[in-house]
Amino acid sequence: MRSSGGWWIIILILLLVDLYVFWVLRFLTHNNSEKSRAIIYCVYWLISVAAIAFIIFFPYSGYLSTHTVIRNYAFAIIIGLFFAKLIASTFFLLDDIRRLFVWLMTKIFPKTGVDFANEGNTITRSAFLTWTGFVLGGGLFTTLMAGFSNKYNYKVRRIKLAFDNLPQSFKGMKILQVSDIHSGSFTNKEAVNRGVDMIVKENADLILFTGDLVNDKASEMMDYMDVFNRLKAPMGVYSTLGNHDYGDYVQWPTPEAKHANLERLKQLQGELGWRLLMNEHVVLEKNGEQIALLGIENWSASSRFPKYGRMDLAYPGTEKYPFKILMSHDPSHWDAEVRPKYHDIDLMLSGHTHGMQFGVENPYFKWSPVQYFYKEWAGLYKTGRQCLYVNRGYGFIGYPGRVGILPEITVIELV
Repeated sequence: MRSSGGWWIIILILLLVDLYVFWVLRFLTHNNSEKSRAIIYCVYWLISVAAIAFIIFFPYSGYLSTHTVIRNYAFAIIIGLFFAKLIASTFFLLDDIRRLFVWLMTKIFPKTGVDFANEGNTITRSAFLTWTGFVLGGGLFTTLMAGFSNKYNYKVRRIKLAFDNLPQSFKGMKILQVSDIHSGSFTNKEAVNRGVDMIVKENADLILFTGDLVNDKASEMMDYMDVFNRLKAPMGVYSTLGNHDYGDYVQWPTPEAKHANLERLKQLQGELGWRLLMNEHVVLEKNGEQIALLGIENWSASSRFPKYGRMDLAYPGTEKYPFKILMSHDPSHWDAEVRPKYHDIDLMLSGHTHGMQFGVENPYFKWSPVQYFYKEWAGLYKTGRQCLYVNRGYGFIGYPGRVGILPEITVIELV
């Protein structure tokens, strides 16, 4: 639980933003009938007070701590409302600064003959800024709510990668990458199963899962074992662990319980038919030619996430193979350790960022707030002959939706 001081600061900020937006709302509705104004004000404060009440009582609610779906939707709506109001307030503040400037000009130059208070437009700039704030804020909130429908809207992304040192037998090999399943967030098994149908249809030679099978607990996978055990490939299905798989973000009654949860998660991957790579490598062979596949536990350059990964254990013995693929959940590992120390890792596959489940992507432009935290956050990155691909995630966590950054199934063809 957060400190009570920090909790009340959040509530105070919410209340101040609510009061500021309400003050502007009164200005916009001053020409409305008394009845319509009463309805608008009541609805506004009913929603605002409900949001603040939820924040106040959340730490004391055992129901919300166990019903994550309800909690996540509620928080998504509250956060969406807050940012919508914050964006609107930015424009209101600009308008207030303009008004202050106009007022000062009338005091400083009272006899210039210039009417600073009347700009002479049918729609004054004041009204323009105010309505722009409401429209943009409302647009953001509407977009976030619409994003709820995108969380199972799986997108297959196909790329071809050419490597001069790839053995001839492996040219044309199709690798399918899945990452960040987060089974504890799922509420629609049929939709998840449709995504697995898309994976199966690809007939990949090799399937690689790059971590975060669950949110916190191994038990979250139980309802989805018969979905993901359908993943099969001629060269195998391999997996590694992500930061959420260790159970670090939930309170356990004892250290032994936490350890047992991790061991159970490892067992489940075996029951799925997946080979979990724990700071180790395997050799893939085809027509007498070989390449190395390395898989390490989570390793992050950030102090906020664990460094369980051990390249010093996984790498030795791979030197003799001409081509190497590394599975490492967190893309910050790429610049922090892989590129500087392991120049012969040809392809690294990661996930973790989800593209923050919010952003803009088109053939000409890609943006998400997550790029201010991760240099490599979605898609393909190349440095010299080395490549990194960051999967946008199959599942979701926290915000139960996707805006602009859709859930991803990656198909990589080596040529």
